[in-house]
Amino acid sequence: MASSSSLTLSQAILSRSSIPRHGCIQSASTSSSVSLPSFTGLKSTTTSTIGRRRPTTVRLPIHASAAVETIGKTTETELIDKSVNTIRFLAIDAVEKANSGHPGLPMGCAPMGHILYDEVMRYNPKNPYWFNRDRFLLSAGHGCMLQYALLHLAGYDAVKEEDLKSFRQWGSKTPGHPENFETPGIEATTGPLGQGIANAVGLAMAEKHLAARFNKPDNEIVDHYTYCILGDGCQMEGISNEACSLAGHWGLGKLIAFYDDNHISIDGDTEIAFTETVDTRFESLGWHVIWVKNGNTGYDEIRAAIKEAKAVKDKPTLIKITTTIGFGSPNKANSYSVHGSALGAKEVEATRQNLGWGHEPFHVPEEVKKLWSRHVPEGAALEAEWNAKFAEYEKKYPEEATELKSIITGELPAGWEKALPTYTPESPADATRNLSQQNLNALAKVLPGLLGGSADLASSNMTLLKTFGDFQKTTPEERNVRFGVREHGMGAICNGIALHSPGLIPYCATFFVFTDYMRAAMRIAALCEARVIYVMTHDSIGLGEDGPTHQPIEHLASFRAMPNILMLRPADGKETAGAYRVAILNKKRPSVLALSRQKLPHLPGTSIEGVEKGGYIISDNSSGNKPDVILIGTGSELEIAEKAGEELRKEGKAVRVVSFVSWELFDDQSDEYKESVLPSAVTARVSIEAGSTFGWGKIVGSKGKAIGIDRFGASAPAGKIYKEFGLTVEGVIAAVKEVL
Repeated sequence: MASSSSLTLSQAILSRSSIPRHGCIQSASTSSSVSLPSFTGLKSTTTSTIGRRRPTTVRLPIHASAAVETIGKTTETELIDKSVNTIRFLAIDAVEKANSGHPGLPMGCAPMGHILYDEVMRYNPKNPYWFNRDRFLLSAGHGCMLQYALLHLAGYDAVKEEDLKSFRQWGSKTPGHPENFETPGIEATTGPLGQGIANAVGLAMAEKHLAARFNKPDNEIVDHYTYCILGDGCQMEGISNEACSLAGHWGLGKLIAFYDDNHISIDGDTEIAFTETVDTRFESLGWHVIWVKNGNTGYDEIRAAIKEAKAVKDKPTLIKITTTIGFGSPNKANSYSVHGSALGAKEVEATRQNLGWGHEPFHVPEEVKKLWSRHVPEGAALEAEWNAKFAEYEKKYPEEATELKSIITGELPAGWEKALPTYTPESPADATRNLSQQNLNALAKVLPGLLGGSADLASSNMTLLKTFGDFQKTTPEERNVRFGVREHGMGAICNGIALHSPGLIPYCATFFVFTDYMRAAMRIAALCEARVIYVMTHDSIGLGEDGPTHQPIEHLASFRAMPNILMLRPADGKETAGAYRVAILNKKRPSVLALSRQKLPHLPGTSIEGVEKGGYIISDNSSGNKPDVILIGTGSELEIAEKAGEELRKEGKAVRVVSFVSWELFDDQSDEYKESVLPSAVTARVSIEAGSTFGWGKIVGSKGKAIGIDRFGASAPAGKIYKEFGLTVEGVIAAVKEVL
């Protein structure tokens, strides 16, 4: 990681200290008073040690360090108040116009949002994808009007005034939760609570990894922070604890999370269900913790907390900021009624009067526009300075620059596919999980962005990269990631890694059945177009004696039903290599590889190229595209289909055997190709797969037959289970006789 001296160099080149700043201000505590409702549940302003609200140690000492990047001078309090209220009312007005949304969080978090986007973060509004930008995630994604307002003020082209006015409407750039594929400037799709903070851990982990690999004593080319706002709901979701535990273990010093401590959730005050001391929990996770008591108007407190956080290099920081949800609303602030619905016309007007806001909806005062207008030229200057810095880096370190450029751009190295292992029918039979490891290790040598690991199952999932060590706090340059038994957190962290840079290709692994623990993160990967490779081993009843708790049944069908994700079940070495080729090439789709525990032979008709088609013919003794029957198999059952085909041919039948490794890829093919593999005139079709038969009807048709398992498995040796469930050559032949 970077030394203090190189941080100073980075400041000189990249920080805003080189760009003129605004004058000093007084503390915001002198700002004009605001009326707040008086009712049971209003947060006390006195110090208390009861429950989680008032920890015994409320502030930690500020660490002095010459390497701390100063936040710089700021404008006078009155102008900041006006900027903060602009953010609040852009959110209020958008939610009111849509009659849908969550105004409470933006109203409460506007001060921290202003300070982050106007004073702290480094970004280029005209190039939201500049590599060395600071990243921001709104884990509490329901409050997305906060971020849309900030992007609008900062000059991002994706969020114009008309976009704010079309909040939550069809085709708008301002959907109801942040979506990175819709709105440039949004780093990740958030909304399911807790996912965002886990994504932030992935982004910060990626920064630490790349900095360790590519920074030099005389050129710190990777140097940015990850910021995140999370709320009480995120804290309650288990995924946040999984991810934050790893963040503390890894010592992600450039991760700064802002905990919007407003004590309100949809059902009311969080006292009804959430009374833990969050501060203490995060300290035990290895985080530095700071408490800002006045998040409503305490601008200097927020600035000081960020400065302190940046001084801590070896730990992530949680800044707990106590805010009032719906700040400024005379009758709804500090209540659940402001969380998830529009204020209503009367309350909007009352809030305008209460905050002294005499402007029309969506109005941005000229002085606020002027304040924020500097971010476009500043951002362009920051990127230009970094580009010049990279040019020097490239001259001095050409090999490293080539690798880093590949990661930044996502351009795959020339000839990378030649590294894929090759197999023949004479190659020894092997489990596809073992073949997967051969592919991972071969690809790691030619793909600089490939990294990943397992949920404490590396020796079983076979995911260890043998020429690399473990990514740890003191060895962040390594590429084996030890996630521990944290499937959900693992999945979301990998999403963050994938979204950090186009050329980072994370993979993660567990038993296929345990995708149940991480399905929410996998769904978000599909939604936000994150190229994550899921190495899922022990893919069927073939795992044997561990029994039905570990034997996936419905899982293949469930992922085939999920949009924008590839479900691949290779049958042998060639198909495993083909599956990895497809997974690497599909830059906007995650891929699930279902891999066997049991050994499988390398079949004569399979191919790497065939996998790309999703379904393809591996053997056929028919002519004129008119077989008597078509046998279709996937994974370990393709061997059974092929053996059944051989027996039927001995009986004089014209039999076509098709590998159906990926339904999604087959659906992508032309109608002509589909007809060449599965001619509509041939209705005698039999499929075999060690999983649910759900969905196979669209492949075999109403006159065909699907052999599978529509109940839970059993504990026994694999061969015995296959026989008992009828997943045999004899079972296929019997089914063929039924459909002919």
